[in-house]
Amino acid sequence: MRYTFVTLFPQIIEGYFGDSILRRAIDDGLIEIEFLNPRDFTTDKHNRVDAPMIGGGAGMLMTPQPLIDTIKHIKSYSPNAYVIFLTPVAKRFIQNDAKRLSKREHIVFVSGRYEGIDERVIELYADEVLSIGDYILTGGELASMVVCDAISRNIDGVLGNNASLDVESYEDNILEAPSFTKPNIYENREVVSEYLKGNHSKITDLKRGLALCKTKFFRPDLYKKGIADEK
Repeated sequence: MRYTFVTLFPQIIEGYFGDSILRRAIDDGLIEIEFLNPRDFTTDKHNRVDAPMIGGGAGMLMTPQPLIDTIKHIKSYSPNAYVIFLTPVAKRFIQNDAKRLSKREHIVFVSGRYEGIDERVIELYADEVLSIGDYILTGGELASMVVCDAISRNIDGVLGNNASLDVESYEDNILEAPSFTKPNIYENREVVSEYLKGNHSKITDLKRGLALCKTKFFRPDLYKKGIADEK
């Protein structure tokens, strides 16, 4: 998988890939990261990439030319690159999207700044528009990293044990069951006793029940979907 981040602030993103699982994925050749700054493509003599909004409004908007020329450059060497814009004005990104997008070969994340991006850029070049939640960030870089991380975990080989994906939250619309490690008792709080008995069939059933309880409490919307799926 190749990821291209189109951003005015690549340094915000670069450090995230310097350690841990994603660093190993880069070293193993499972993912590749590149950064392109729209400021390097602007034709404005003052090197500007933003302008006031037509019709009025507070703040500045990213202008079409630098972003469009950046995307055209990407398409010149990767015609099938899949372009995603991160914006709060979009459908919410979910786990099924991460699994689906992990099958792509090249994903481009376009991160907005200021008051956002001229809508014509999105209309012309977006293959998909995603939001990570119902709140506003100062820029799209954090959202890009969130989506990139979630996708990467679903690429074969990135995680040490792919089986761990099968029991994670949001599989079958159910949150993950509580997990524990040693010691068995800590500050007078004990591990669920059934976990210690070694009967894997009973443990599996118990975890399913606990997962349903957690989902019903924290995410009743998911709980209804999960129960409906079982019928």
